[in-house]
Formats: sequence, C-alpha cells, structure tokens
Amino acid sequence: MEYEELQQTIDRVSELLSEKNFREIKKLINELQPQDSALLLDEMSEKDILPIFRLLSKENAAETFVEMSSDGQELLLNSFSDAELKAVLDEMFLDDTVDIIEEMPANVVKRIIKQSDPETRNQINEILKYPKDSAGTIMTVEYVSLREHWTVKECFDRIRKIAVDKETIYNCYVTDDKRMLIGTVTVKDLLLHDYDTKISEFMQREVLSAEANDDKEFVAQQISKYDLSALPIVDSENRMVGIVTVDDVLDVLEQEATEDISIMAAVTPSTDTYMEQSIWQIWKNRIPWLLILMISATFTGLIINTFEGRLNQLSPLLFACIPMLMDTGGNAGSQASVTVIRGLALGEIRLRDTLRVLWKETRVSVLLALCLSVVCFGKLYLLDGLAFGYNYTWYICLAVSLALFATVVIAKVVGCMMPILAKACKLDPAVVASPFITTIVDALSLIIFCFISMSILPPFLS
Repeated sequence: MEYEELQQTIDRVSELLSEKNFREIKKLINELQPQDSALLLDEMSEKDILPIFRLLSKENAAETFVEMSSDGQELLLNSFSDAELKAVLDEMFLDDTVDIIEEMPANVVKRIIKQSDPETRNQINEILKYPKDSAGTIMTVEYVSLREHWTVKECFDRIRKIAVDKETIYNCYVTDDKRMLIGTVTVKDLLLHDYDTKISEFMQREVLSAEANDDKEFVAQQISKYDLSALPIVDSENRMVGIVTVDDVLDVLEQEATEDISIMAAVTPSTDTYMEQSIWQIWKNRIPWLLILMISATFTGLIINTFEGRLNQLSPLLFACIPMLMDTGGNAGSQASVTVIRGLALGEIRLRDTLRVLWKETRVSVLLALCLSVVCFGKLYLLDGLAFGYNYTWYICLAVSLALFATVVIAKVVGCMMPILAKACKLDPAVVASPFITTIVDALSLIIFCFISMSILPPFLS
C-alpha cells in the first residue's frame, strides 16, 4: 500500500470510528493485506488499536500482529485478556513467537510463555538457548518430516494431516527414527510419481544444510546463492532441528544491510526505526562515533601545525590545495572500501583473495591517479593560474599533481585493505568504512603533500 492510500484508509477508519460503524470497519480492514493492516494499526491512536484489532478475523489477526511494530505489539499484549492472547499465539508460527519474545519486556514474556502449551513452551525455550545471531534463533521447527520407506500415498496422507500447522509444505525432509537428515523431496516430486512408489527411489540424497550455531547471515547467503526456498538446520550430529525459510532470510538481509549502512555512516545500529527512536536514543547512537572521529582528526591539525611555517615559506598558495587533496583522497579511499565491504558481505571476496584485490585496486588506482593528476595540473596552471591570475607556476602545479597522484594510490590501497584486515581480525568490515578511512587518508595525504612540496619546490624558489 502506498503512503497516500494508507493515509486515506486511516482517515476513513477514523471517520467510521467516530460514527461507531464497526461493521464497515471490519469489512474494510479484513480486505487489507496483513502488512497493510499492521501499518494502519501502528498509525492509529493507542485507544483505538485494540478495538480495531478485535475486528480482524482469526487468521488475519495473527498475521497482522506479527507484522506490527514492537511498540504496537507490546501495547496489544498488555491489553489482551488471557483468552485473546492464547488465541493469537495458537495461530502464530513458532519462529514468529520467538521473534516477539526477544523484543518484549520480562513481564510480557512471562504471559506469553504461560499461555503457550507445554510442547510449544519447550520448543521456545530450546530456540532461545541458541547464540544471538545464529541460525537457531531464526529457524522454525514447523516443517514436514517423512520416512524413506514410505510410499507417495503415505507421504500425501501425512502432509494432509499436519500441513495446517506447518510454515511450508513444498519442501519435505526425509529423516530416520533418530531425526537424522538423509534426504529431501518436494511436493512436485511427489506429484510426478505413482502413489505406490517409495520416496527412497527418487528423493534427493545430497542435501545442503547448515548447523544451528552457524551465523544467520551465512545461512541467508546460502539460500540466496543456491536459490533455495528453505534450508534445513541440523545440530552437530546432523539431526534435523528446524528450517530457515526465505521470508526469514529477507528479514536478515534487510537487518544486516541496515546495520552496515549505519556503521559505515558512523552511527551505532539500532533495531528501532528512525521514527520510533527518541532524540536521546539518536544522540546516544551518534555521539560516540563523532567523538572518536573528532579526536582522531586532531592528527590532521598537528600535521598542519608542524609544517605550516615551511609551507608558508615555499608558497601560501599551497594551503589552498589542501582541501582538494584531502577530499579527493578520502573519496578515493571510500570508493575502494565500500566496494570491498560489499564484496565481503556477499561472499564474492574472501581472505585468500587479498593479494588479487590489492593488485587489482593498485592498477585501478594508478589509472585514476594519472587522470586526476593531469586534470589537476591543467586546472591549476590554466584555469587558476592564467585565467584567474593566481601565481600557480608550473613547478607548484607539478608538486600538487604529484602529491595528488600519490594520495589517490595510497588511499585506494588503504581503502581496499582495511576491510579485509578487519575481516581477518574477526571484526565487522563496515566498522572501518568511510569515516575511519577518510581520517587515515587525510593524515597520509597531508604528510605526502608536505614532503613532496619540500622536496621539489626549494630548488625553483632559491
């Protein structure tokens, strides 16, 4: 639903509420997709959320609840009677219930656990034991398990019996009596074979799986790489414990991308949306990075103070070139770092590719640096020097252009190597993205500029 449509629907529901026309509201909101219903409820006032939610059908209520913001969910959970809470929980898939539990305060979690049946409670507790950000925390235990000695007819009978409680039935997993994963079949495979055929004759025995303790981002990459709709999750002994479906993977990829973007922009990642965060939360997320970068940037000032007198003696015009050098170097380093960080995140670049990446970026940097330094020389000598009358002699232009050449090459090398070094040290490569790369390159570009100027210019000025 587009923003304008959402606003029109909200206005219409508000109008119907004022008229107490609940029958029309019920008809309207049950025609919406659960995602759109969730958006609508999140935009309504607190006093109106519960009455509107109660007008949703049983099936729509659970799906809508899952899609709502954590604040909206908490508000409803605190307003539900025990019977209403149990009714919603009974319609939800287990992985969605676990996701909600992880976002809720302790008192709400106790109510959810209390209203769950013993089997669900045990499954929830089992999933919550897995390490944060592991595959176990996003998997669902609601999958279809078959036996290899069953016929196609027996498999269909089993699917019809349990399908209503399963998150997906297209992919079915063949296990033995000890839950050991031995193969997979799809509903398409079953449909294409006779009823009396045993699935051991056509099931896929080579199964791609992941362990419950594997990082959830790795699982997301596997599903994306191999175009899977679901990936079986096993324990250390290859016993089936659950599956991760593609809809869960999309959420993981979105979270990881959001986190990387935040870190690359020098902002502490937050699970809340921008509008949900208070000004104090935003301040807390931004101030540490700004303080670190401000303090690290003092090195730039120290370098300028150290060489200020000498550069003034050579030519005051040299100071006018410093911003261009620093900005170009920072931009060049950021280009390389962002490209490499994205490659690392997608698995396109691995640690063993370090030398190949360095060699490629070095050659690219030489071509870019050559182009930029030639343009810089022409701009200083022809435009600034001749057109605007500044005293940019050819040897000053040469010194600045050579400094720019060296700065771009070094910036590219630093930009591509820092994320790989961070990865090798088990750190998030995004941590060393644009802000830190820019700070390092600024200091290096100043040192290079000062030494090249002091090496080249004195003979021409004596």
